[in-house]
Amino acid sequence: MDNQKKSKNSKITVRKVTMIIITEGLILSVLLISFAMKRLSENKVDPLDKKEPVVQTGTNNIAITPTVDPIQELKKEQEAKQQEVLKEAKLLAAGYDYDKAINMLKSEEGYENIESYMIAINEFEEEKKSLEPFGAYKSSSEVSHLFFHSLIYDTSKAFDGDYKTNGYNYYMVTVKEFKEILRQLYENDYVLVSVHDLVTKVTKEDGTTAYQDGEILLPPNKKPFVLSQDDVNYYDYMVGDGFASCMVIDENGKPSTLIRNDDGTTSIGDYDMVPIVERFIEEHPDFSYRGARGIIALTGYEGALGYRTDPASKGSKTYDQDRETVKQVAKVMKQYGWEFASHSNGHRDMEACTVEFLKKDTDKWLKYVGFLVGETDLYIFPFGIDIQSGAGTYKNAKFQYLDSVGFYYYFGVFKEPWIQVKDNYVRMSRRAIDGQAMIQYPERLKDIFNLSTILDDARPALK
Repeated sequence: MDNQKKSKNSKITVRKVTMIIITEGLILSVLLISFAMKRLSENKVDPLDKKEPVVQTGTNNIAITPTVDPIQELKKEQEAKQQEVLKEAKLLAAGYDYDKAINMLKSEEGYENIESYMIAINEFEEEKKSLEPFGAYKSSSEVSHLFFHSLIYDTSKAFDGDYKTNGYNYYMVTVKEFKEILRQLYENDYVLVSVHDLVTKVTKEDGTTAYQDGEILLPPNKKPFVLSQDDVNYYDYMVGDGFASCMVIDENGKPSTLIRNDDGTTSIGDYDMVPIVERFIEEHPDFSYRGARGIIALTGYEGALGYRTDPASKGSKTYDQDRETVKQVAKVMKQYGWEFASHSNGHRDMEACTVEFLKKDTDKWLKYVGFLVGETDLYIFPFGIDIQSGAGTYKNAKFQYLDSVGFYYYFGVFKEPWIQVKDNYVRMSRRAIDGQAMIQYPERLKDIFNLSTILDDARPALK
């Protein structure tokens, strides 16, 4: 009986204590809320104010820490992302890829409710309506293919009066001249295109394939052109004569060139065509059609891109490393839109050579250069001399072998645009841009440039 009383009394006591704790807790909560409201009133802070919080100090010098409004922060993040997407879409549109630009904006969730997106989409659609196939031209037959050799960045070394000066004067262009050429091309409404967009391979209804003019769409005043550079090998004979030393990837991950200075140091910068074109397109995105760049033609007898990766250099301590470097540089260049072409392995006259020589030469190039830069279907003839004279259809054994190993686009040299598009190959002429053409045959280039403002004052007279 006594135990039952004790148990009952114990339960009553627990309940009383519990009630006391709850009551005190409620009283404490009320006091805390009252204190907080008083402090807010003293500091004149409206708890419902949605503006940016301000740090204020009360009478007791106790700081009120501002809180971050998650809704405002989320809104800022969304706006920043929208601006980034819009910037990328406008860059695509500047390069005439309106469909991709429009699809990019429309792929964003709720794009219909984003005013800046809808304005841009409408603008892109209107601009797209004004485009014409080949722009100012009617077909690929009017398109010029301009080619250069390595650019001279230091004229005092290239034109120093030694036995190589006249050769450089004939066949090279200076950095200063090239920059002015780019400026004039842009001012004269030329747009850089890929030869693979110019003429494309299609599959017919019967399953066979053929080459035909591509669907290049440009504003009616724009004129497409193709660009290439020969012998981007930086040969030994050029050392110390004011040329770049090799192709590299710069600190920003972009293709660039390196020079070796007289004091043994090196510098990376715009010393040849590739980085100069990259910088120009960065400043003028409408100069490149859908990210197009130029064609880099390589021989193989002294390696590639300034690295000695040829069989004769196997004894070099950096041979394996140089081969890997060429692979990496070529990979980045292709990501930026640059294309590679065979310029033969030994740079010989392929019309005069035998079929057997052409086969061995081609096999060497594929093994020691093609293996490093990747597959290509572009073949640029050394000296511009075709494997077959005349404008007739290719039928000879040399063509058959080149075709069998995957070359379908062939490039010679002529004073004006010319192209031959067949079911199984494309044959295109290139226009040389060098000292000889600019000085001896200016009439051949007057449809493109104003040579009076291009020629470098440092260039000597041709001999």
